[in-house]
Amino acid sequence: MAASIVLAWLVHLYTALGAVVAFATIIRIEQKSFQDAFWLMSLAVVIDATDGTFARVVRVKEQIPWFNGDRLEDIIDYANYVIVPCFFLWHSVLLPRPDAWWIAVLPLLASAYGFCQKDAKTADHFFLGFPSYWNIVVFYLYALQTPRWVNGFSIIALSILIFVPIKYIYPSRSPRYRFLTNALGTLWGISVLLIIYLLPTPPRYLGFASLVFPAYYTLLSLWLEFRRFAS
Repeated sequence: MAASIVLAWLVHLYTALGAVVAFATIIRIEQKSFQDAFWLMSLAVVIDATDGTFARVVRVKEQIPWFNGDRLEDIIDYANYVIVPCFFLWHSVLLPRPDAWWIAVLPLLASAYGFCQKDAKTADHFFLGFPSYWNIVVFYLYALQTPRWVNGFSIIALSILIFVPIKYIYPSRSPRYRFLTNALGTLWGISVLLIIYLLPTPPRYLGFASLVFPAYYTLLSLWLEFRRFAS
């Protein structure tokens, strides 16, 4: 029993390390070490993608029922997927001046709403509204060096989509096409790591090719949503 409780606390500690990663990422962004920042953002994604599996294996909710691991995860996710990318937007000068400041804070406000919805993660394992993948958004804006006005409109549009109740798949727990989604997601992750390795001047064709998975993810989510309304 004692060993099980210790393991459960270690899983929560593992999740909480995401806050340390977020802090380290902010430091590297401020130092203009953007490649290092993206390596750290990738580490945050790895922690987020694996801590749930560890939690289910050691049954943390049964071992420590008085501790809210879901709330801890939301805090860490908001730090790594919202605050850090917004900080990156500002320091990497990806947005048009003088509108950069208010565009950069839009995700902070919109995602604060998104994270606090009771059905932000639905019972059937979907995200409700754009799932605040701002780390991925800023990665592509930086890697593809898209025009600042395009970046600005993209941030505004995605911030609005947080309020639109469309269901987006939760890749690791998707009720449909989970194996295909995870397989494509793995290949996409490898391509992203390769692009980070090649920064600051990765081949543009590699960046555009890697967009196949985000396009698949979006189209599959919209198709499943269409089928839900049509049935």
